[in-house]
Amino acid sequence: MIALDTNILARFYVDDPEDPEAARQRPIARRILSESPKVFVPLTVILELEWVLRAFYGFAAKDFVRVVKHLLGLVNVSVEEWSRISDALVWHAEGLDFADALHLLASSHCTEFMSFDDRRFARRAKRLGVRPAVTVPAA
Repeated sequence: MIALDTNILARFYVDDPEDPEAARQRPIARRILSESPKVFVPLTVILELEWVLRAFYGFAAKDFVRVVKHLLGLVNVSVEEWSRISDALVWHAEGLDFADALHLLASSHCTEFMSFDDRRFARRAKRLGVRPAVTVPAA
């Protein structure tokens, strides 16, 4: 089994005709994902992939969700913590930052999750009713 880095997945899913490196690497990434009998994708690679697709390529949340659902559906691909990623995709599609959703799911055994991020995290988590509750510590 081989493990893949974020850049392989980004090249597989993004057609960037302006980048000569991408033009050279995309066919290789497509070959790796289509011809390798077993491929492993670490959870951290999925987390970084979201950042790359959003920050560098301008992907919307719904587009990232579509990419990861496709990846999870490939029969030769094994994704670490795939059930947690799948759950995080639901919250992400509902407006929660993907990394924050993963943080909350990893902390599901806790009573609360503290963060100074009130607007983008705590308020959105409260609106969605996710658990554990996200609280902002007071001074």
